[in-house]
Amino acid sequence: MVLNGGSAMSPEGNSMRRCQLRCGVLLACLSMTCFGATITFNTFVSSAAISAVEGQNATIGFTYAGDKFVGSVYVGINNLQLYSTDLNGGSAQKFGAPLPTGGGEIAVAGSLGQGGFAAGTVYAGTGGDIYRYADAGGSPSLFVSGLNGGVRGMLFDPGSSFGGKLLVVTTTGSIYSVTSTGVATLIASTGEDTEGLDIIPVGAPGWGALGGDLVVTSEGSGKLRVITPGGAVIDSGLTIPSLETVNFVPLDIGLSGNPLEGYYAASYPFNIQKVSASQFLAQSLGGHLLSTSEQSGGSTAWDITYNGTSFAAAAYTGNLPAQAEDGVFVTAQRIADTGAPEPGSVVLLGCGILALGLARRRLARR
Repeated sequence: MVLNGGSAMSPEGNSMRRCQLRCGVLLACLSMTCFGATITFNTFVSSAAISAVEGQNATIGFTYAGDKFVGSVYVGINNLQLYSTDLNGGSAQKFGAPLPTGGGEIAVAGSLGQGGFAAGTVYAGTGGDIYRYADAGGSPSLFVSGLNGGVRGMLFDPGSSFGGKLLVVTTTGSIYSVTSTGVATLIASTGEDTEGLDIIPVGAPGWGALGGDLVVTSEGSGKLRVITPGGAVIDSGLTIPSLETVNFVPLDIGLSGNPLEGYYAASYPFNIQKVSASQFLAQSLGGHLLSTSEQSGGSTAWDITYNGTSFAAAAYTGNLPAQAEDGVFVTAQRIADTGAPEPGSVVLLGCGILALGLARRRLARR
């Protein structure tokens, strides 16, 4: 593994964007007292299933890897042992050999098959190191080492703004892009523990110049920040208590009809929860950001929007039952990139394609 230094300097062209975002601070704070849409979480992987494999069920990391889901558990017995389930959340079993070192909160990410990464391979981050597993598991191999801070979150760039690379955030606020050969480049630093991350798609309606940028969260300060591919760090103006995760709700969420689509989240220290794609589709939530606050008695979910100049947040009606940890959307595009649709979904795919076409026509008329 080679570490390259990257520039975290802000280009002059970003000054106007910073000004616009700061002007929205007051509006954002006022909107946080409101309630937005309603979502219902349901158990996807049970405590009993995880505990039967791990000897405990303190769920932390969770990711989709094409033909399976892969998760991790917190400190204690089998902390270094990942587990996998089938696409229905069943058939839980050990995934690969345990990580050789590290421990604590282990972040996991499944490759999207871009930027030279093989589709379906699984990466696990612990301490300042990242390990790679083959699609079938086996023994993990050291992929990256010596990162500044412990790995807190990982994300594969689904588009082109970050070259399809693996993006990594750490306890020191360091943000890296990593190539398929394990070369890590520092993009920027927030200066504080940073955990949640996702990318606003290029050309996403309503997001303007922020399309293609990375959004990250810092639990300690509750800040939501925007990171440009060039390394500029922009304060969104939002401060949400214990802000843990952030995920872009797909623009075409639910249109494929594939029941595998939806939002999956680790509900520590119990199980894995899911919000069905149909709930986001029915309420026209595609193109928003979904965030969660880490709260032990039931975590607030936030609907975050952007009006072209400022961010606003409204609490969902419907909390994650326990403490929010890792969260991931499984989308039609992610399914196509990483593996075949779930059995029974192929018949629905044609309906989804038709629905997508109709939706695009409606958007074109606006």
